[in-house]
Amino acid sequence: MPKHGDALGYLDVKVTVLVGGVGGARFLLGVQRLLGLGQFAPGAAPSGDHELTAVVNIGDDAWMHGVRICPDLDTCMYTLGGGIDSERGWGHRNETWNAKEELAAYGVQPDWFGLGDRDLATHLVRSQMLRAGYPLSAVTKALCDRWNPGAELLPASDDRSETHVVITDPQTGDRRAIHFQEWWVRYRAQVPTHSFAFVGAEAAKAGPGVADAIAGADVVFIAPSNPVVSIGAILAVPGLRAALRSTPAPVIGYSPIIGGKPLRGMADECLSVIGVESTSDAVGNHYGARSGTGILDGWLIAPGDTAQIPGATVREIPLLMHDPEATAAMVAAGLELAGRAP
Repeated sequence: MPKHGDALGYLDVKVTVLVGGVGGARFLLGVQRLLGLGQFAPGAAPSGDHELTAVVNIGDDAWMHGVRICPDLDTCMYTLGGGIDSERGWGHRNETWNAKEELAAYGVQPDWFGLGDRDLATHLVRSQMLRAGYPLSAVTKALCDRWNPGAELLPASDDRSETHVVITDPQTGDRRAIHFQEWWVRYRAQVPTHSFAFVGAEAAKAGPGVADAIAGADVVFIAPSNPVVSIGAILAVPGLRAALRSTPAPVIGYSPIIGGKPLRGMADECLSVIGVESTSDAVGNHYGARSGTGILDGWLIAPGDTAQIPGATVREIPLLMHDPEATAAMVAAGLELAGRAP
């Protein structure tokens, strides 16, 4: 894979990516690998004129044990900053769990959500700044000053827009809404589930810089993140769907489905709840083409899969993100489809 500044020939590329979760963070790493940004920049050399901006899902965010947890922002920050636990795909490497054990000894609830000691430091800093009145975007920028991720990480909104899930309670048989974290971590999505709701979204607005990052990009990528609770949660913020539909940049999406199975996570459970099949065709048509009422100009799917999205160009490419090099090849294919090949 060519390195930054070589004959590959990408000139002054501004890339904006809508991301959520581990898959989204790994996709960002592939963008950096291709363009020589972040940890792939040679030595202490600057990253040239390429720019990478990530619009990050905040629907998973929650208050736990008195601190504000922002899982997707942290996963992107740790991944790009070189501090991620690569086996789990989330959290700090070399993590310890003393605080979790002490909380359990006190019988503190919730007992199904564990905070690592190193990760807890990030949450403490964030919570202190939020309580002092700083918006989430400013807090995220301050945290990134420590990690130097080589990309601008923008929360989709500074306002509350949390994903909640309507379930049938397995103990009482009653319907109730729970936070996405409880559905995902405690129940592993294995409870009768009826719908998703983005609490606070109707009053939220796009975070600082988000609309500009979409409007000013040379290409906008929709990462192969969960279409419902990652990308869907971003699109629930008022103004963001309109920003995608109006940007002069091509919008290229990557299917999170390979052969009827999600790349990772529980996208199939989420898609089932909203009545969308776990196929590249169904997810692509769920997003829709910009020539209609959707958000896509191009849709990249795995070899052997099929999709027909009226108004959008569909191509087959390898979609397994084995390593940054394989992911960089995916990004190169997206740039080619967007007309930005060198």
